[in-house]
Amino acid sequence: MTTLHPVGRRTPHLLSDIGPTGCSAPLAERSRLEWHSRDGGDPALLLAGFLADAGLSRPDPSEHFVDDSAWRKNHQNCGAAVFLSAAAGAAMIGAPAGPPSPAPAVPDLVAVVYGHGPAEPVPAPGMWRLGRWRESWTPAEHAAAVTRVRSAIADGDVYQVNLVGHASAPYRGDPTSALDRVTRLPGARYPGVLSGDGWALACASPETLVSVQAGRVVTRPIKGTRPATAAGRAELLDSAKERAEHVMIVDLERNDLARVALTGSVRVDELYAVRRWCGLWQAESTVSATLAPGTGLVEVLRALCPGGSVTGAPKRAALDVIAALEPVGRGPSMGAFGWIGPAGLDLGLTIRTVAVDADRVHVWAGGGITWGSDPAAEVAEAAAKSGPLRAALTG
Repeated sequence: MTTLHPVGRRTPHLLSDIGPTGCSAPLAERSRLEWHSRDGGDPALLLAGFLADAGLSRPDPSEHFVDDSAWRKNHQNCGAAVFLSAAAGAAMIGAPAGPPSPAPAVPDLVAVVYGHGPAEPVPAPGMWRLGRWRESWTPAEHAAAVTRVRSAIADGDVYQVNLVGHASAPYRGDPTSALDRVTRLPGARYPGVLSGDGWALACASPETLVSVQAGRVVTRPIKGTRPATAAGRAELLDSAKERAEHVMIVDLERNDLARVALTGSVRVDELYAVRRWCGLWQAESTVSATLAPGTGLVEVLRALCPGGSVTGAPKRAALDVIAALEPVGRGPSMGAFGWIGPAGLDLGLTIRTVAVDADRVHVWAGGGITWGSDPAAEVAEAAAKSGPLRAALTG
């Protein structure tokens, strides 16, 4: 068994307008919260309470995020890197978490508070060698699950379900360089590394789960994927199936935002914009709203978690199907990763995210299933999404 290099105690290099890149001085870890679902309790309240103690948020949903200028006069903490697993998101709304995570060493909630101070030195990375990948389900089993989702749609139980598969590989050595390569994949909007004792995760997500600044809440669901070629772009733009699938999730996100929005303020700012992540075109929309008076962190998290683009519609019914069909838990994938500070938050959905425990590296990928889905095509799409992650890990 290999002991993990302590890469995660360094400052995550999150590229966020309100994240650590906004601070010119070096940052040092001040305090840390790690929580597993087996510990019990409500992760939304636990996170809000922890951040409140650090002067970064307030646990009472009846209060706003604090004003940045007033806060900086009385506090030295700059903000917190935050991670929530898929299971934590489900727990926030009382939904089934699904099977156990194949990477149980990774907590379901992590919050690391940073303030100005001398940054810890980062040792030079060592040797890294990756073994053979092992899938949690075969292509035939994946295709059969797609068929079962189509049956649930035919029965009227759901309109769309996002199915996610998992693969893992043994490794030897220091994962620092491999994780860093993941964060540098083109198109990553939330690149960063976070870790603790015996675990690490690296994110290259292009998708905004929720951002809140100046009273405006934004989500940017991604749904619809094709190869990043001229033909692939044309096919994505012309696909009635992909557009229908995408609009379902946009409607779901409009409803999610309406739970915390000022009446009449929800709007779709951009619909079905095609953008690139690595070798793939992806369709993305922007949905925003003005937060209702008295909206706090807990309410925002419960409204948006788990993310609609990785669950389905209706969300609760889709989570029931997911829990019954996926062979292993989603672990740190399909959750949230980003930055929470005194002025708001910016959390990406943890798609295109990998995890490392003491002896294996883990990757997840999937896609949305509708009545018009072709099982073989869905299997191929999941492989296309995980391919750049695997290549980056291999080096």
